[in-house]
Amino acid sequence: MSLSPAEWEAIRLSLLIGLAAVAWILPLGIGVAWLLARHEFRGKAVLDGLIHLPLVLPPVVVGYLLLVALGRQGVIGAWLYSTFGLSLPFTWQGAAVASGVMAFPLLVRALRLSLEAVDPKLEAAASTLGAGRWRVFTTITLPLAVPGLLTGTVLAFARALSEFGATITFASNIPGETRTLPLALYTLIQSPGQESAAARLCLIAVVIALISLVASEWLARRTRQRLQERDG
Repeated sequence: MSLSPAEWEAIRLSLLIGLAAVAWILPLGIGVAWLLARHEFRGKAVLDGLIHLPLVLPPVVVGYLLLVALGRQGVIGAWLYSTFGLSLPFTWQGAAVASGVMAFPLLVRALRLSLEAVDPKLEAAASTLGAGRWRVFTTITLPLAVPGLLTGTVLAFARALSEFGATITFASNIPGETRTLPLALYTLIQSPGQESAAARLCLIAVVIALISLVASEWLARRTRQRLQERDG
């Protein structure tokens, strides 16, 4: 199967944007998942709903809201541009932001469930032995939640790779800049005589998604086995 330079570029951009999306949501996702799993506070249900909103909203709506917030005339976007000269719309960085927003709920949900499964008594025992909160979290809580962390990370990466609606709305469909695999496939579908090229990219997208899901399951199982062997 021979791919054109444009198709290779779309694959490269998809991987770059997917990795960048996971990189910026991972620290935030860990913090939010821990907050939801370990604390009760007023407005928790509202925060949980806002986090999962991208799962139920049309992706185009999410992209439009990002434009309103992060565009050069937006509340946050105007400050970023005036302070740092940073403009996110219609750039690959903006595509990573849009993809990350859409993938964020998957990461938080998987990690939250894993954190809730960690026995709080273990954390309490470590605290009574003099370990501080940060040490308890990094040496007890997070290692025990690694299966959920790995699963959430891989699923978020797969979701970022497949993102279309929010990306095309916020970052557009610019060749060599924001034209990811889904956008390249959409472009080929709209072009007469490009059926074979569209089929190739479709197959590649299926293979990448399948590899991501298999890798997620394998990593989670492998980590559980290692934890059981260590505890045994």
